[in-house]
Amino acid sequence: MVNISVGSLLGRGMLAGLLAGLPTLAVAYLLGEGPIDSAIAYEDGHMAGHGMEEELVSRTLQSTAGLATGIVVTSVALGGIAALVFAFALGRIGRFGPRATALLLSGAAFTAVGLVPFLKYPANPPASSDPETLNSRTALFFLMIALSVLLAVAAVILGRRLAPALGNWNATVAAGAAFVVAVGVAYALLPSVSETPEDFPATVLWEFRVAALAIQATLWVSFGLVFGHLAERLIHPVTRAVRAAEGSASAV
Repeated sequence: MVNISVGSLLGRGMLAGLLAGLPTLAVAYLLGEGPIDSAIAYEDGHMAGHGMEEELVSRTLQSTAGLATGIVVTSVALGGIAALVFAFALGRIGRFGPRATALLLSGAAFTAVGLVPFLKYPANPPASSDPETLNSRTALFFLMIALSVLLAVAAVILGRRLAPALGNWNATVAAGAAFVVAVGVAYALLPSVSETPEDFPATVLWEFRVAALAIQATLWVSFGLVFGHLAERLIHPVTRAVRAAEGSASAV
């Protein structure tokens, strides 16, 4: 394996996260802000006559600067973490190049961090949940993320250990099946959360959840493509230089 500075990969990962945050921001604004406005309108209608709390931050600021700041900071942080994982995974999960490894890593991250927790605890717009249970719901959501990531890592380890006996394809299928079963057990053991009012607009709930999943998909697909390109540009010149040096040494 080529010796590449982890710091170089980290910097490129954070840059890729920043660039991936731009299309993610566009998707969040175009798909997510409409359902949020509808949910806020629903909440305002039910709060009429009960006194309204004064907004500390205007809705306009929340949907523009606030949204952009949150997505960019999160994207850069996730990009840095993903780059560190990439540095460890490159050359250890198969004979994949930088682009393929980055895309595989992004797909695994979307599955473990985005899709699996979402299916158990889907995102809810404002006014669709009890504010008093926010802390418990947040704790359950992050617990599901942690379990999903640990189970994904365990599945990778299992696949590598089964590969010599079953072959790469069969080992991958077996590890994937084990992951699905383990996730199913976690779903069954963890408590469910169902607090959406009966009269809450189903269309708003559906659109918000689709937007939340689209945001995750856009982030990870964009990151995989951008970081794979940046990592390949970093690694391939080094690889060529190493091979050239080895060729010169053998010629001598």
